Amino acid sequence: MTDTGLLQRFADLVIRVGVNVQPGQGVVVRADTAHLEVARAVVDRAYAAGAGWVDIEWTDGPIQRSRLLHSGMDQLTRSRPWMLERIDSWGTEGVCFISLAGNPDPHLLDDVDPVKAAARSLDEALARDRALIDNQLRWTVVAAPNPGWATQIFGEPDVDRLWAAVATAMRLDEPDPVASWRDRNAELSARAAALDALKLTQVRYHGSGTDLTVGLLPETRWTGGGDEDPGGLFYIPNIPTEEVFTSPDRRQADGRIRLTKPVVVGGRLVEGLEVAFAAGRITDVTATSGADIVRAQLDTDEGARSLGEVSLVDRDSRIAKAGIVFHNTLFDENAGCHVAWGFSFPFAVTGGLDMSNDQRYELGLNRSTVHTDVVIGGEGLTVTGTGPGGSVDIIRDDEWVLPV
Repeated sequence: MTDTGLLQRFADLVIRVGVNVQPGQGVVVRADTAHLEVARAVVDRAYAAGAGWVDIEWTDGPIQRSRLLHSGMDQLTRSRPWMLERIDSWGTEGVCFISLAGNPDPHLLDDVDPVKAAARSLDEALARDRALIDNQLRWTVVAAPNPGWATQIFGEPDVDRLWAAVATAMRLDEPDPVASWRDRNAELSARAAALDALKLTQVRYHGSGTDLTVGLLPETRWTGGGDEDPGGLFYIPNIPTEEVFTSPDRRQADGRIRLTKPVVVGGRLVEGLEVAFAAGRITDVTATSGADIVRAQLDTDEGARSLGEVSLVDRDSRIAKAGIVFHNTLFDENAGCHVAWGFSFPFAVTGGLDMSNDQRYELGLNRSTVHTDVVIGGEGLTVTGTGPGGSVDIIRDDEWVLPV
């Protein structure tokens, strides 16, 4: 049984800072059955904050495995009208959305056809993206400790040890975690403002096994920390977060990356991944394990092979200092610089939220039903930006050096 005080601090942070629940507001929580204890605490604190209602979307690994083994592709990719109607109602009702991560068994789908494992309803995926991004709903993703996740990290189901690491990464060890996150948000916002001022046209990531140059769009905006919804309410989409990020020009990415952290794709663990880019497209994928599931995901739709995000994280990150490979993208992506293939963020360019999907695509933002973050940062990585004022180092040997 998790320490009650720690669990409540976790849940309070999710509700008060992650999505900033308001009295009478509806809340949707997506959780695995392995997250039951954490989900109960989050729901309790949501109601304590005045939520009008809380709805749980349960997932379950073994049930998902049965579906993948026994269903055809037509069933795995079909759209369900009742689900589309439900998702659309989120925007109408102005709900906030909480997603609990923390894969309890990343090897559960190892023997499943990777094409099936990567399959999804494109209409439902796009509807979720529209609800959260275009409607600018408050949402957050947090990781829920569980025995399976602990075993991936430590080789044994030491959940107490995992909770201690998560508490440090999420600043739950601070006297006032809410105030601590607001301070960190200010620091990340200052970094984003410094990058905006440079009006960069490209960034280059250079380190062991990685040499990637990515073009940026005119009027690119960098984002760091939390955000505000249209009503001015503050929230943090990812806890923990240590990054500043934007979406690049989908047509401009050349070079190669070598991952410094494993990644879970389609429910499977991928290790030793290397990816090549040319003219904005992924052209080659190799890995010591899981290359087939990555290739299957990249064939999901036309935009899956182009970048939707470039991100900057240095070794000052709480997660980096922990010195642990969390085997969880939410944590590991905040331990080092990362990029993501798949959909772009409409707020990454000035006026992007007011554009149609077609207008954003014509401008150079990417569209896809996937978004997969992969970590390339760590010791030895340097990131250089180029703009009207010439080239400038942003990160040198994994340390942030750009003045803010």
